[in-house]
Order: sequence, then C-alpha cells, then structure tokens
Amino acid sequence: MKIGIIGAGNIGGNLTRRLTALGHDVSVANSRGPETLRDLAEETGATPVRAEEAAEGAQVVVVTVPLKAVPDLPAGLLDGAAEDVAVIDTGNYYPQQRDGRIAAIEDEGLTESRWTEQHLGHPVIKAFNGTYAQDILDRPRPAGDPERMALPVAGDDEGAKRIVRDLIDELGFDTVDAGTIADSWRQQPGTPVYGLRAGADAVRKALAEASPERPADFRG
Repeated sequence: MKIGIIGAGNIGGNLTRRLTALGHDVSVANSRGPETLRDLAEETGATPVRAEEAAEGAQVVVVTVPLKAVPDLPAGLLDGAAEDVAVIDTGNYYPQQRDGRIAAIEDEGLTESRWTEQHLGHPVIKAFNGTYAQDILDRPRPAGDPERMALPVAGDDEGAKRIVRDLIDELGFDTVDAGTIADSWRQQPGTPVYGLRAGADAVRKALAEASPERPADFRG
C-alpha cells in the first residue's frame, strides 16, 4: 500500500520504520525539507519528499504534526491522494505545553480531530494519539496474544476506519471502535484511555469512563 507520512517526529518516524518493514511504499515529509530526512530514508527505504508531495497517490496519509502546525500545512495537501484515501490524525491539543489557546476547541467545543479535519478539508480517523511512540517498535504482538495492546480508533467514514483498523492489526495491535469524530473526546489527553497500555476490554472500559470536561492541565 502507498502511504504518506507528514511529520517525522517520534510517532511519524517509528511508523515509517514499521510500515516500510512490512513492505509498504512510504513517503515521509517534515517541515524542514526532504534533505533533513536522509538518515531516516537510508535506514528504512522510505522516500523523503516535501509535505505537498507526501500524499501523491497515497491510499493512507498520516498527519502527525503539532496541532498548532496544522493550519500551516500546504493548501490542497490531499489533492493528489487516492480518491478513497484514509487520513489518520495522531494529533493532540496541548494548550499550556505547546499549542497555545485554540478558541474553536476551548469555546465552541470542537474535538481536536474535528478542528484538524476542518483545516484539512477532509474527514480524518483519530488513532495513535495516545500511543507511546516506542511501543510502536517494542510492543507489537500476534493476534490472540494475551499481551497484545489495543488502540482506540474514532472516525465518521466507516470505510476509512476499516482501512486504518486493518493497518493497525498488521502493525501488531488490536483496535477498539471509539465511535465518531464527535465522540473522539473520549481519547483526548487527560482521559482514562490516553496512554493506556492494555487490551481491548480495558480500552472499552476506559472509553466508557471518560468525562467530556477537559482537565485543567489540558485547557488554555
């Protein structure tokens, strides 16, 4: 499968490593230009590109950049992607720590991923946002393994959600359907499932126990 990854930090870099190892055709971009990705490209075989090229022909696009950087992504970012492209949003809103206050999230009550998809102009699937980057390398397990972790996945497009869940399964993790993007507050920072290393039953329980009130540490 052709996959574009926009953002080569901890999550983006480790997804590049795993997805290329699984045989996918991965293009990776960051904000500093493809020449800064030479080492990652040599390590993995991924193709370093500019951000505006990362989605070209891609069936899956992973957007894994700081939330404050989403509005600065190139216009028409997804124009060259496959018609039924699944877009994964791994982002989190950290107003005090990094992003500053975003009124649409704070005052209008938009979920973080709804805000992101409005800027992208395309539906997104929220996944990997509460996953420790190193776990992507260290914690894959075969299906049925009692230590296999489960990741929550939220989104409105059932076809795209299925693609993403199948890809996560291939990476060595179970998934739990966390509902729509309107429901995705259940996996935002400060919720019980955020950072949870557990199986599917525990993930479902954590999602059910989430409160829609944003914790003080994650309010602007």
